[in-house]
Amino acid sequence: MSSRMRRRISISVAAATMSVTLAGCGVLNATGSSDDASPTKGNDITVGLLLPETANTRYENFDYPIIKRKVESLTNDKGRVEYANAEASADKQASQLQQMIDDRVDVILLDAVDSHAIAGGVQKAKDAGIPVIAYDRLAEGPIDAYISFDNELVGEVQGRTLLEAIGEKASLSDKIVMMNGSPTDPNAKQFKAGALSELNGKVTIAQSFDTKDWKPENAQANMAKAIEKIGRDNIAAVYSANDGMAGGIVKALEAAGVTDLPPITGQDAELPAVQRIITGDQYMSVYKSYPQEAENAAEMAVAKVQGRDIQFAALTRDKVDSPTHKGIPAQLVPVVALTKENIKDTVVADDIYKLSDICTAKYKSACEAIGLK
Repeated sequence: MSSRMRRRISISVAAATMSVTLAGCGVLNATGSSDDASPTKGNDITVGLLLPETANTRYENFDYPIIKRKVESLTNDKGRVEYANAEASADKQASQLQQMIDDRVDVILLDAVDSHAIAGGVQKAKDAGIPVIAYDRLAEGPIDAYISFDNELVGEVQGRTLLEAIGEKASLSDKIVMMNGSPTDPNAKQFKAGALSELNGKVTIAQSFDTKDWKPENAQANMAKAIEKIGRDNIAAVYSANDGMAGGIVKALEAAGVTDLPPITGQDAELPAVQRIITGDQYMSVYKSYPQEAENAAEMAVAKVQGRDIQFAALTRDKVDSPTHKGIPAQLVPVVALTKENIKDTVVADDIYKLSDICTAKYKSACEAIGLK
């Protein structure tokens, strides 16, 4: 990602944040209150929420409950969320989307299993007059808006932090394994591109895998192949696109007899990953503020269906392109590299986890060693 593009995104995110804050104060005459709702759609609305899978615990633990609470708070507890999880099946998600169209929900938040395959369903929703907001992954088809994190920047953060873990002597003699995400997920391609922009020319990518369905067991099997080909003692670091796969990678390394684990990246700040970071089994994760993404997505959905055009515009100040449509209104949420040094300032400070959740009896001494108590 060019510095110019990153600067544009940063300015856009800042502008969106400022505009939303002003809207909340009534300065833009587009408050989060339900009192000035459009006469055509009041508070008795249904938001359809389609999430992609359960292997990544964030969807069940954070995204769904946060969106549900926010929709209820924005509608004086009159609005509801109709929720379905596809469990990594594109066919199942297509059926779930069709069911929501048949049920005549008012707006759909869609986190696509397969961004290309779902395009026909998005078109059906559009034809039925139901707005579709792409959530976390940019779906194809005539979507009305998109909210996610700056995915290429996620990969850059992962790659840059991995080089820092290897140290100043990182060179082409250092062999890296890349465990990328699912080839059907457009975010995975962006994570990979961002990481390669940092790693290429500085280390050697000895093995690279696109991991089907993001499944930890698939990552574990891929890692076993990499170890067999490269040699367990010749792996300088492992790029893992998310935390679930990082867990599978650790299992593969341990099964191969590796006791001094190489630096391993991750993403999503899952609780087991945070605990692995504390013990040194995983070097870092990328913390993405799910409350911010989920709450803003709920605001976008409610604003769209209630005709709050100014508030909706304030929440979607950026523009992105999909393979089928250009200039899609969007919001890109910033990210943070999560390491031992900033656990307290990120996931604890944001109430994602309590210290008691992280520092259980098994991890008590490791927590105390880094000042988590």
